[in-house]
Amino acid sequence: MQPQIATPTGLSPERDEEKLEVGGEVPPATSVPPPRGSFLRRHGVKTVASIVLAILFAWGLERAGLRLVPKAEQLRAVRWGWVAVHVALLMTIHVIRAVRWRHLLRPIAPEIGMRRVLAASWLGFFAILMLPLRAGEIVRPWLIRDGKRVTMSAALGTMGAERVIDGLVVTGVLAGALLFVPRLDPLPRSIGELNIAVATLPALGYGALALFVAAFGAMALFYFARDFARRMVHATIGRVSERLGERVAGIVEGIASGLHFLGAPRYALPFLGETVAYWGINAVLMWTLGFACGLPMSFGHACAVEGVLAVGILVPAGPGLFGAFQAATFGALAMYFPPSVVMGPGSVYVFLLYTVQFVWHIVAAIIAAALDPAMLRRGEQVVAGA
Repeated sequence: MQPQIATPTGLSPERDEEKLEVGGEVPPATSVPPPRGSFLRRHGVKTVASIVLAILFAWGLERAGLRLVPKAEQLRAVRWGWVAVHVALLMTIHVIRAVRWRHLLRPIAPEIGMRRVLAASWLGFFAILMLPLRAGEIVRPWLIRDGKRVTMSAALGTMGAERVIDGLVVTGVLAGALLFVPRLDPLPRSIGELNIAVATLPALGYGALALFVAAFGAMALFYFARDFARRMVHATIGRVSERLGERVAGIVEGIASGLHFLGAPRYALPFLGETVAYWGINAVLMWTLGFACGLPMSFGHACAVEGVLAVGILVPAGPGLFGAFQAATFGALAMYFPPSVVMGPGSVYVFLLYTVQFVWHIVAAIIAAALDPAMLRRGEQVVAGA
C-alpha cells in the first residue's frame, strides 16, 4: 500500500498519448520516450541514499541483537508445512491485489482485459519493490494506459483511489487490533538496543487512520462538490501561495477522478469485496506463518502486525523495502510479546515473512513478463527514460 501519487518526471503524458494506438490495445514500446542518459546518472543520489539506508538498518538491527538471518537450529524448528500454506495464501492475495484494479479501470475502459491488468500490476509491484525510494511508482500507470480511454492522469487517479481505500481498510483493522487485543503493559521503550519507540506505535496507528480518513474526505469532496472544494483550497492554501493552492487542488482533483467506480455498484461492490478479502487473507497468512515459527500469535496479533507493517513500509527505505520492513515487523511484535520471544521465534518470523514475499515478487514479475513480453519491454524503457 503506497498512497503517494507521482507524475513521471520529465515526461508529458498528454503529448505522448496523442501518438498512441487506439482501440484499447497496449501501446507499442516505441511510444515511450528514449532514455535520457544512464539510470544511475539520473537516479544516482536516490540509489546511493537507499543503499545507505539499507546498510544503516542492517547495522542497527544486528547491533540490537535482532538477527536478520536466524541460526540454523532456529530454522530447523520451523513447521515447513505451514510455511507452504503461507506461500499458497500469498500467491492468492497477490492475484487479488493485482486484478481488483480492473474494477476501477472499467468505468473508463470497459473492455480492459484481466491479463493486461495482472501483467501491469505485477511488473509495477516489482518496480516499486526494487527501485530506489519508490521510483517505481510510475511504472504501473504508464504500463496500463492505452492513449484512448486510460490516459496517464486517469490511471494515476485510479491508483490514488485504490491506495487511499487500502489505507482506510488496513488502518481501520490496525485500530481495531490496538483497541481490542491486549498489549504488554507497560510497552517497552525499545527492542534490545534498537531505538524503536514501541510505546508510540499505538498513537501512530490512530494517527495514520485519521490521515486516511482525511484523505478520503478530501477526495470525496472534490468528487461530489468540485467547485466548492476548489474555493476552499484557494481560501486556505491559496492565501499562502496561489501556485501551491492550484497544485494541491490539481493533485486531489486528479486522485478524486478515480472514484468514478463508486457511482456504479457493479464496480464498487466487487472492488470493495476483493479489497476486504485481500487484507483479510493477508492477516490469515501472517497468522499461519506465526504458527509455523512457534510464535504464540492470535489472529488479532496478526492484524496488528499487518497494520503496523503496511504503515511502516510507507517510509522511504532501501532496495526491496529492506530495513523499514524488518523494523516495522519487529516493532509490531514487541507490542505483544516479551523480548525473549521477539528475538527468538520473532526473528525467524521476520526473516521468513520478508524472504518469501521478496522471492515471490521476483517470480510474479517473471510470470508477468511471460504473459505479456511487450509490456515488459515498455516497462524497461519507462524505467530507463524516467
